[in-house]
Amino acid sequence: MQCASIKQPTGGPKDSIAPVVLNEYPKNFSKNFKEKKISITLDEYIKLNNQQKEISVSPDMDKPPQFKIKKKVLEITLPDSLEQNTTYTINFGKGLVDYNASNPIINYSYVFATGDQIDSLSISGNVTNALTKEKEKEVRVLLIPVSQDSIFGKKKANIFAQTDTIGNFKISNLRANTYRIYALKETNNDRIYNGADELIGFLKDSIVLDKDLTNINLQISKGTPLKFRVVDKKIENTGRIHLVFNRGIKKPNLVLLNDDENDKSKIVKYSEAQDSALIFINNLERDSLKFVLSENNTVLDTILVKKSNLKLDRSIVPTTSPSTGKVDRVKHLTISSLTPIKLIDKSKVKLIEDSIAKTNFQLQLDTNVANLYHLRYNWRKQKNYEIILEEGAMQGYFGEKNKEKKLTLAYDDSDNYGDITFTFTAIDSARQYIVELIDEKKEKVFRRDILNNSIGKVAYKEFPGGKYSIRIIRDDNKNGIWDPGEVYKLTQPEPLVYLNKTFTIRANWEQNESFSLQELNDLN
Repeated sequence: MQCASIKQPTGGPKDSIAPVVLNEYPKNFSKNFKEKKISITLDEYIKLNNQQKEISVSPDMDKPPQFKIKKKVLEITLPDSLEQNTTYTINFGKGLVDYNASNPIINYSYVFATGDQIDSLSISGNVTNALTKEKEKEVRVLLIPVSQDSIFGKKKANIFAQTDTIGNFKISNLRANTYRIYALKETNNDRIYNGADELIGFLKDSIVLDKDLTNINLQISKGTPLKFRVVDKKIENTGRIHLVFNRGIKKPNLVLLNDDENDKSKIVKYSEAQDSALIFINNLERDSLKFVLSENNTVLDTILVKKSNLKLDRSIVPTTSPSTGKVDRVKHLTISSLTPIKLIDKSKVKLIEDSIAKTNFQLQLDTNVANLYHLRYNWRKQKNYEIILEEGAMQGYFGEKNKEKKLTLAYDDSDNYGDITFTFTAIDSARQYIVELIDEKKEKVFRRDILNNSIGKVAYKEFPGGKYSIRIIRDDNKNGIWDPGEVYKLTQPEPLVYLNKTFTIRANWEQNESFSLQELNDLN
């Protein structure tokens, strides 16, 4: 005979009710405040949750207040150094919760004034990401009197709020004054802008606060660092020299010092954003290399790169695409390498179809992308293919060659390609625009086109089926890229808009869409 198992009673529905404040001493919104301790009594046992992040005091006190829980009572001990004639607000965020279920009191604040009046003005608005246009949660909004603008200094901004889950903020109990306002997505929580690793938004002009202000929109972005530096530098085991910078460089130039022969023959490839460089040289016998980096013919930095104890293998390693191993009438095989390719010897490239060697394939260098070759063939269904890159088929500029590589391919008969053409209207003839075809998450850019008055259409022909979106950037400085905000220059991010829907490219389907740029033209 088995005994019945004993289980804990379920206890009914889960507690989802937040604690209720029963008493505050001194009373909330007290004036001429002189007490050293505040007591807040609630209707159930409580605890503090994530105190350092959730609970804030605005403006800052010289020493932080001390918080102590005694069953159902929160005691706050204040420092002796409170400013005269100042309104203080203790914002609890989600930091004050019940003991058992951690249900927070939402939007609870305790306010008191050391003078004879409570400051009552407020500023509210929202924070968005300038590139994605998504609302930004948990971003600090800082309000600083213009007489002590300390966003770039050592002193923390002491009037602030944090955006909620939908990007909204409100700073209350403010005195009339002239302020500067910033939104800061921080890396170290110090309420000081520490450079381009942090996202920042701002209004160009200061705010004269003499009445409540609403609908303040701040767009955050990563700006350009004020001081240039090299983030990373190394010689890889392939012999490739990799330099990474903390910003893009206009008209970059690299010179190898004390080595004229290598300097003249070197190959330098900059990234699209020109914030990194790959350097290839013939002779890597030296233990270290010294480069001078210039921007617009002005020297930025001298960079010393050490070889360490690398075991170099300078053979060319082929990379091929598609990675699925399937090709079709649109998606042919591409061949590339991390190192520069001087040529591919077609006679050493073998294409085998069902065990039969074929020579009627095309091998061509891409007209736009350096180092990329296309292997085109009339691929057929129900056929198996093998590609052999014999040793030495790929040759570099400094005698490098590839080792033999074999890969198998098959025909993809899904035929999942379609056409879509966008016609853009309300084009301002004095402006240039950038049209980006992106994924639904706004993270990947599949194609980028320049649009102006003479080019009013963008066509995507035989494009892979799937869901996409369109982002249009008003390229105000006509440099071909989106420029973020620059807080040091008080310039805002370049305006952009999104197609207000995702669209689907369907197999064997031609579509036409129209997009007006009037909204984009009207943005400040």
